[in-house]
Amino acid sequence: MSFDPEILVTATTWVIPVLLAITLHEAAHGWAAWRLGDDTAHRLGRVSANPIRHVDPMGTVVVPGLLFFTGAPFLFGWAKPVPVNFRRLHNPRRDMVLVAAAGPASNLVMAFAAVLLFHLVPFVPAVAMEWTARTLSNLIVLNLLLAVFNMIPLPPLDGGRVAVGLLPRSLALPLARVEPYGFIILILGLFLIPFGAAQIGYDINPFAWVILPAVDGLIEVMSRLALLG
Repeated sequence: MSFDPEILVTATTWVIPVLLAITLHEAAHGWAAWRLGDDTAHRLGRVSANPIRHVDPMGTVVVPGLLFFTGAPFLFGWAKPVPVNFRRLHNPRRDMVLVAAAGPASNLVMAFAAVLLFHLVPFVPAVAMEWTARTLSNLIVLNLLLAVFNMIPLPPLDGGRVAVGLLPRSLALPLARVEPYGFIILILGLFLIPFGAAQIGYDINPFAWVILPAVDGLIEVMSRLALLG
């Protein structure tokens, strides 16, 4: 069986987006916590753009790699969570919201920066023009996927922490108690239930119904803001 070099080229267009989107997301959490009173992440060297400090072997390498080589319609992954001592923040309830929102905000900033960089693609040497455009496209899509996904209002996702910080205590406390089961609920709701439903002929796909339309909407808004056709 011959090796298709196009697979290697395509893989390289994902390496930079994966490293930037996942690792800078975590660094943003650490930076926000540091500025708001908790230097735990800073002391551990986690307020850094160096991907090596944030890489999780499973979440940053294995899972995205498996999704890519199995032909999944999207890539996803995670870095090592940044440790935050919320009790050391200046205003724990308010600052928890800001620290949590910093990660998705960093993804939105990276996505918009990539949209703006499309203006420079025509000036790239012809041999690298297609590769550059594909890498920027992947950077936009992956960052927006992470931003939207992480803002699902379910702990321990960032959106869940934001919701806990903003809701009245009568609602925030029950939501906070969901955190130990949050990832199980996500896996069931986004993957296992849709897969099981498909086996018996039902189309249940929250990812396609909610997350992808939100990503498409953000791409359209950013393209208009960047004056791209």
